[in-house]
Amino acid sequence: MKDTTKKNIAVIFGGYSAEYIVSLESASAVIKNLNREKYQPVLIGISRSGDWYYYNGPVESIHNNSWCCEKYCTPAVISPNRSCRDLIILDPSGTYRISVDAALPILHGKNGEDGSVQGLFSLSGIPLAGCGILASAVCMDKDLAHKLVSLTGIRVPVSKVINISSSLESAEAFAEQTGLPLFVKPVKAGSSFGITKIFKKSQLNDAIEKAFMYDDQVILEENIEGFEVGCAVLGNKQLITGEPDEIQLSSGFFDFTEKYTLKTSSIHVPARITSSKISEIKETAKVIYKTLGCRGFARVDMFLTPDGEIIFNEVNTIPGFTEHSRYPAMMKAAGLTFEEMLDKILKQAVI
Repeated sequence: MKDTTKKNIAVIFGGYSAEYIVSLESASAVIKNLNREKYQPVLIGISRSGDWYYYNGPVESIHNNSWCCEKYCTPAVISPNRSCRDLIILDPSGTYRISVDAALPILHGKNGEDGSVQGLFSLSGIPLAGCGILASAVCMDKDLAHKLVSLTGIRVPVSKVINISSSLESAEAFAEQTGLPLFVKPVKAGSSFGITKIFKKSQLNDAIEKAFMYDDQVILEENIEGFEVGCAVLGNKQLITGEPDEIQLSSGFFDFTEKYTLKTSSIHVPARITSSKISEIKETAKVIYKTLGCRGFARVDMFLTPDGEIIFNEVNTIPGFTEHSRYPAMMKAAGLTFEEMLDKILKQAVI
């Protein structure tokens, strides 16, 4: 029988995505920091091949990627029937259901952060903690997000989108016009997968081929001088911001390895800039968040140029939630513990 004093929160982790491992680390931290006096986690694991399971094992097995086993996993599906709001457990001994009060997807990249899972929960009628279908899809698409944000007057990088049928000559022409270095990225991918910073025209073709491994569209972007700053945003109508952070690089760019090892880079929270510029970054992040239709929570990433101009980079609608990730670190600097941050995120969905 359900404890009616607690809300059942479906925490979804794993996923058919290149960012599967990142999701496991984030979900482990979220589960450990949920206030168990208010919330009962209902754990839903998605395998690398895309199979859904109700998981009833230790959190540590999620963290070390040994969770997907017969001992702890039972096939499960979300009921599309809006009158139920249930997770249906397909146990060999008989089907049973667990009611769900809200869903918190901790999924990164395609098939999790792009509106697909958000659409599933929208159909089910289960309240979603975080961005909905449209905002998730738009923010995953770097080109579309840039175009929408540019309409507000906020500067975005000069870019060009190419597809499989585009000629290499068109990409080379853009590189000549924009100048090197420049970035080659999949239009829809996260955690810097498939991104290359090129310094020579001869590197362009290989970089494009690499990006096409992750998406069917590739975007070429000008290099922005300066450094990256981020701002954690939480809320729907009344927005809370964390203290913006600053990424200090010794070389290269903030790629997947650097994001999760910080071998040659550092993250400073708060950013080592003036208080007036911090305030400007917070306000710019709010404008971007609202423009792209974000709800619940998201991390807005921007560049700060040497002359103090703020340039939009991207929005992560489900940012990393490990104990050392940027989003919780920014919120901690603003006075919110991990548990308090999660509580505020979930309250928006279950009220």
